[in-house]
Amino acid sequence: MPVVRTLTRVAKQMTLSPACGCQVSVMPIRSIGFSPRQVPSDASFHSVSFSETDHPRVLITGGLGQLGVGLAKLLRKRYGKNNVILSDIRKPPDSVFYSGPFIYSDILDYKNLREIVVNNRITWLIHYSALLSAVGEANVPLARAVNITGLHNILDIAAEHGLRLFVPSTIGAFGPTSPRNPTPDLCVQRPRTIYGVSKVHAELMGEYYHYRYGLDFRCLRYPGIISADSQPGGGTTDYAVQIFHDAIKTGRFTCNLKPDTRLPMMYIDDCLKATLEVMEAPASSLTMRTYNINAMSFTPEELAQEVQKHMTELEVVYDVDAIRQAIADSWPMNFDDSNARKDWGWKHDFDMAELVTTMLNYLNSERLAFQAN
Repeated sequence: MPVVRTLTRVAKQMTLSPACGCQVSVMPIRSIGFSPRQVPSDASFHSVSFSETDHPRVLITGGLGQLGVGLAKLLRKRYGKNNVILSDIRKPPDSVFYSGPFIYSDILDYKNLREIVVNNRITWLIHYSALLSAVGEANVPLARAVNITGLHNILDIAAEHGLRLFVPSTIGAFGPTSPRNPTPDLCVQRPRTIYGVSKVHAELMGEYYHYRYGLDFRCLRYPGIISADSQPGGGTTDYAVQIFHDAIKTGRFTCNLKPDTRLPMMYIDDCLKATLEVMEAPASSLTMRTYNINAMSFTPEELAQEVQKHMTELEVVYDVDAIRQAIADSWPMNFDDSNARKDWGWKHDFDMAELVTTMLNYLNSERLAFQAN
């Protein structure tokens, strides 16, 4: 780096010929990869390059959220259990703790995070830690700290240690002035939630670090993600998960969005597959650093009608939440993901009919197993 080289040359000159004629103590200056952050001179490094190992060494932050556990399971099957470390600030359930390596990691603690990366020889970092849309609006200072300050720590550590970094973005990165049907990869964004603002910030900072420091940054804009084995987490699209739980438990679902609110959606298996595929894609095949991905687009009314084909007694009522509705009305109705399909061969497997059948079968089997036990 030009600045570091210049400082090193000046320091050397000062050491050899001090102007005052006395001994000068100069702090050692080290050039460590492309690190944009000053690193202590006594830092100890035990990293290993990707070429020296059969598989990547993966760290997943925010691993106890909707996607982390599922992605860890997929990656462990592919790369080996001990090569994928889940992390979070919460205590994991036994099923997660005993399924593979788990470690406490606070993304706001730079030193702790850096030690984890170094000591575990991490080569891939999957950064899922974030506050979602509705939760973020209820606590903006916390969302700003987690979603933005935490991201800065992640970017600096990834750049310093030459990691391949994945940070998800979302439909929430767009705003009311964005084209909504379809929404292309590159267009006006201007979101109106702290969640959306933080995701645009992540996209731009990741791209900047790629061009400025050579960081291998990769990002997908997820649509609403539907998963059977996790509870809704406070997102605007979470009605599409809640309807299945309520249909089986009570036979009555209250939707907090208008019946004609169209949003892009995806079953979790497709989401995890896309994440793996973009991480494995050769860098030469990527024409951009942030891609839309999509599978289907539907309204609450259309989803309810599909569920009622299987559960005819399901009652659906609408009690619109003004905050969530305003958020949804500013988001895309459909994603244009043609660049992902062209560049690295993205292709979804689940449409709405398959999604509904899969979700109901899974939750019904879980309910029967619980009753049997």
